[in-house]
Amino acid sequence: MEYTTYNASTHDVEFNDHGVIVLGSGVYRIGSSVEFDWCAVNATLSLKEQGKKTVMINYNPETYSTDFDVADKLYFEELSYERVMDIYELESAQGVVVSVGGQLPQNMALKLQESGKAKVLGTDPKDIDKAEDRKQFSAILDSIGVDQPAWSELTSYAEAQQFANKVGYPVLVRPSYVLSGAAMTVIRSEAELEEKLNAAAEVSPDHPVVITQFIEGAREIDVDAVAHDGKVLVHAVSEHIENAGVHSGDASLVLPPAKLSEDTIKRVKVIADKVAKAWKITGPFNMQIIDADNPNGGESSLKVIECNLRASRSFPFVSKVLGTNFIDVATRALTSTNVPEPVDLMSEKRDYLAVKVPQFSWTRLAGADPYLGVEMSSTGEMACFGTDLVEAYWTAAQSMMNFRCPQPGEGLLFGGDITNPDLAKIVDYVNPLGYKLFAANESVKNHLEQNSKDGSVKVEVIEFPKEDKRALREVFEKYDIRGVFNLAKVRASSLVDEDYVMRRNAVDFGVPLFMETKTAVLFAQCMSEKLPKPEGIPSEVRPWADFIGGRPL
Repeated sequence: MEYTTYNASTHDVEFNDHGVIVLGSGVYRIGSSVEFDWCAVNATLSLKEQGKKTVMINYNPETYSTDFDVADKLYFEELSYERVMDIYELESAQGVVVSVGGQLPQNMALKLQESGKAKVLGTDPKDIDKAEDRKQFSAILDSIGVDQPAWSELTSYAEAQQFANKVGYPVLVRPSYVLSGAAMTVIRSEAELEEKLNAAAEVSPDHPVVITQFIEGAREIDVDAVAHDGKVLVHAVSEHIENAGVHSGDASLVLPPAKLSEDTIKRVKVIADKVAKAWKITGPFNMQIIDADNPNGGESSLKVIECNLRASRSFPFVSKVLGTNFIDVATRALTSTNVPEPVDLMSEKRDYLAVKVPQFSWTRLAGADPYLGVEMSSTGEMACFGTDLVEAYWTAAQSMMNFRCPQPGEGLLFGGDITNPDLAKIVDYVNPLGYKLFAANESVKNHLEQNSKDGSVKVEVIEFPKEDKRALREVFEKYDIRGVFNLAKVRASSLVDEDYVMRRNAVDFGVPLFMETKTAVLFAQCMSEKLPKPEGIPSEVRPWADFIGGRPL
């Protein structure tokens, strides 16, 4: 392990390896977690297999990449342009890999190239910049005939108002360069638009924003792929359980897709091919695509909403599920060494699927509203295999930290948007199991009783002492509340908002909380199908090899 220092006169190591530098992911945080460390380590191992000397730069002692025997040299240093260039010049490196450590290394790519001294391996940083810049990104999609939601770059509130009135609310507002959905906002009314852009003076010729039509109720698809000189080598198509609008890092991924048609999967591959060619991609990349129903019938409309020319958090997941190490393929593409022939992994029929579910740390974020939106909130994930979607999701959900499945006879509390028909659908699944059903108010009670298919459903209203934590805990204990389903339409506006109180205290009291429609319904279906069976609760972990075989990736 090496450290750099100021004002020293001699070195205690030699610099004659001329290795390849791999930039790690740095500190674990929302948006950059252990998944990127897996990518950095596998890139390093792949380079070693190619006979190349390796240099790792990272500063997180929790990472595997900072173990003493992963790279030939480890610099335990900050991931900054200045420090990377110091090390690059000292090592007389062959090149630097910026595409496996998440967004932090990626942000340095263009500056490293413009130094004239560093060779960035893989996709040209100028092309990376064209994907990061929302205006250039959207313009290129238009030029290659790939559909996307209506968009415009705007420099004044008046322009934004005119655009929103044209396409209709809701709209998505964001700056050009974003990380993990940061600074992205879904606007649902003109009043919200004015508050966001005008009052806060957040839009001007010096600070333009990109405003995009937000399509509600659409399915979202993730594409993880590797290309070489603009040609796709391997790709994975995963579907989200949640509707579009939940950040992909917070979404539950299903691979192979359980509900996408073969035709849709093939159309997604066509889009991936066009994007790889347009950006001349060499290395890993990830796309999010929404699948919106066509109101006039016929095939659905696929629209690209984002593309990252780097590895994503789901690269380890898709590698393990499909049995192909995407990072090894990507590293060979980066160095143009033994580059494999293209293969369509999605055409292979499999008798299993896997679900990756997010792990949240709401208890460590005191007062935060447990609500999912376009900004990322998760701090980790769990993935489990199964023979079908219900088995895989059932197992994955119960693998989450501190999760206890509500048992028949215990209480379930319901709240949220009473215009959402899925509230009643959840009740239809769980009522026959013998749960006690409670509602946060009369409106929710009436909605559930009147819209349930079972006319015998009985729901009791319980009063919420919204500002008294101790009294609220006593209410949860009195009614034996062991599960909360809160399907609110929007994030809470105050700390005494009924939905906020329900969600926040479910988290604080260690009660499972389901706050997103599709996952709530799916888990209710799991309860309905699994709990009545003696083997309903998973009792043992099945080896990964039972599903896929081969050596672990």
